[in-house]
Amino acid sequence: MNGMKPAGVIKRSEKIRVSMDINKIKAGVLEVAYLEYGSPDGWPCILMHGFPYDVHAYTKSAIVLQAQGARVIIPYMRGYGPTRFLSTNVMRSGEQAAFGADLLTFMDALNIQCAVLGGYDWGGRAACIVSALRPDRVIALVSGNSYNIQNISRSDEPADPKSEAAYWYQYYFHSERGRKGLEKNRRAVANLLWSMWSPDWNFTLEEFEQTAKSFDNPDFVEVVIHSYRHRYGLVAGDPQFSDIEQKLALQPKISVPAICIDGTSDGVSGSTQSHSTKFCGPYEYRQFETAGHNLPQEKPNDWAKAIIDAKHLADNR
Repeated sequence: MNGMKPAGVIKRSEKIRVSMDINKIKAGVLEVAYLEYGSPDGWPCILMHGFPYDVHAYTKSAIVLQAQGARVIIPYMRGYGPTRFLSTNVMRSGEQAAFGADLLTFMDALNIQCAVLGGYDWGGRAACIVSALRPDRVIALVSGNSYNIQNISRSDEPADPKSEAAYWYQYYFHSERGRKGLEKNRRAVANLLWSMWSPDWNFTLEEFEQTAKSFDNPDFVEVVIHSYRHRYGLVAGDPQFSDIEQKLALQPKISVPAICIDGTSDGVSGSTQSHSTKFCGPYEYRQFETAGHNLPQEKPNDWAKAIIDAKHLADNR
């Protein structure tokens, strides 16, 4: 369709490029580090990672997408890898509005007017926020776990016991014991979450360590702790994002073409198919069999296909 070749498939025998030069650009309150695949003239696609992952979640799917003519850009989110705050005076906020604002200012810095956005977990939240509040900047959306915009006003309403048990790490981070635990054991905590959230993914020590370096960022712990406290209304947000948070409190619908995905083995999130009412444009829901929470790294070909299919939804709109 539209002159595109069928999506490529990565075979075990292929040599996968697993690292690229890191680019950096000043965007808002950050100097954002990012990877870029494909021609600068390609159709823009920005992929956002989650917690506790990083840009390497997209290595294999980016290779497929660049072969389809995409310019794939993958930023390290605030608090991860080489991304840095430009001032010591900036609040190390991990609130959802900060993620959305970071993505938008990053697009501005790169002079990207409109892009296909993809993400999951924290990155999916950023992509959903920009899609909801600035649909003019979004060609199409691929979102792991569907509508990722938090409803903070209802955060004190209990979930079912199984879900509450899966959220143990969030409650742990509410305490100072949890802050100290994350500071001391950031790799061990992340490794445990990878295993619990993706029980069918046999990731290697090399794969984990490649990403775990990102947790050495000096702001990682502070951003993470603030994120999991703010979403429950336990701490104040950064005043510069208050207008955005007010808009998000209204739980705005997403009108851009969207494909939403769950993994059938996701150990932290159940089915989000019920979120379909939050999408009022062209919409598809998919499940990746035996995939856990880290959808693009576990199923890179399926993720890349979803990105291409979402672009087709927009092209044929």
